[in-house]
Amino acid sequence: MPRYRKPLNPEHQLSHLPMAGMIRARIQRLFAILAGLLLFQVLLIWSVEDLTFFESAWMTMTTLVTVGYGDFAPETTIGRLSTIALMFVSAITVMTLIVSDYIEYRFYRRERILTGRWIYKMQDHIVIINTPQTGGEQYFARFASQVRAIPGYEAIPIMILTQNFPNGLPTELSDTGLVHFHGSGSDPAALKAVHVGGARHIIVLAADEADPTSDSLTFDIAHRLSESNLGYHATVECVRDENRARFQALGVRTIIRPVRTYPEIMVRSVVAPGSEKVLEDLFNYEHDHPHRYDIELDDLSWADIVSALIRHGIGTALAYIDDNNEVVCHPPTDKGIEGKGLIVLVKSIDTPTVEVVEEALAHYREFIRKWHALQDEQAAKDQSGETPASAS
Repeated sequence: MPRYRKPLNPEHQLSHLPMAGMIRARIQRLFAILAGLLLFQVLLIWSVEDLTFFESAWMTMTTLVTVGYGDFAPETTIGRLSTIALMFVSAITVMTLIVSDYIEYRFYRRERILTGRWIYKMQDHIVIINTPQTGGEQYFARFASQVRAIPGYEAIPIMILTQNFPNGLPTELSDTGLVHFHGSGSDPAALKAVHVGGARHIIVLAADEADPTSDSLTFDIAHRLSESNLGYHATVECVRDENRARFQALGVRTIIRPVRTYPEIMVRSVVAPGSEKVLEDLFNYEHDHPHRYDIELDDLSWADIVSALIRHGIGTALAYIDDNNEVVCHPPTDKGIEGKGLIVLVKSIDTPTVEVVEEALAHYREFIRKWHALQDEQAAKDQSGETPASAS
């Protein structure tokens, strides 16, 4: 599916910032006037004074910046009059106006950035629409730290489209490089201002994670994204599971329940679509759930344990509990495991008992013992030169 791209038109951006456009246009005009005055002065001095072109330019520039080394000075009446009229009166005045306008522009830009009304030129960034009702600062800070820990996302820009933070982002967010635009995801102009067409990922948070009616607001935003062929870039939060089909019909790539305590789940759903389904299942008993089995572990490697549980249709081993009650996730596969418990992802409707797990491990332990015995027997036959029965 082709990516939807909206051109970044600077003139169009200035229409949203008339004051900034006026200041920048005035600075450009003043620079043009200043360049014309300087060129005229250089050519005039070069023609009426006994100076080379470079010396004329040098004298003109030192006069403009009011350094006045005194190594060159006009000696003719025309040269002196032009220096007074063009340099002291005109050029230096124009230079002062340029500096004044630049300072005004910087103050204006800072005020617009602080209040979330500055339009950035962004591409291949993350856009987050809406802000959590509570704990928004912590949510965004953890989201940014987690997503930037992923290879390929270390320096990705993150833009928040929200009506919160009217007085500027908190320091802990701005220091991490997050920026915001004050607006609503239901406003087409605001969506254009944050360049959703050039975003790598678009995240739509539920306006109120505890209110099912917020799905209608999310649906309006998702519909606008779908109209621009951006649904396959979007990850949206859906409060009511019954509404998921509506978002799927819009072509939304990922639909996830609101989980404010763990923004890491949102990060995984964004960078690894589909993983959110596994993570969501870990929090309920509808399909699968992680189950703890208190069982003595020894003589088997982690690879053996995983294989035993899968071969007997029990589930997928996620971690084990060692003798110090520490939960060890994803241990080395070939290392012998010693502990007193297992965490296994099992079917909620038919959760195996601990006896079933013990029996599966015992059978696999016996299988491994017999396999090693056969290997030792074969090795002994190879050393004695005896032809294996299977080969005759």
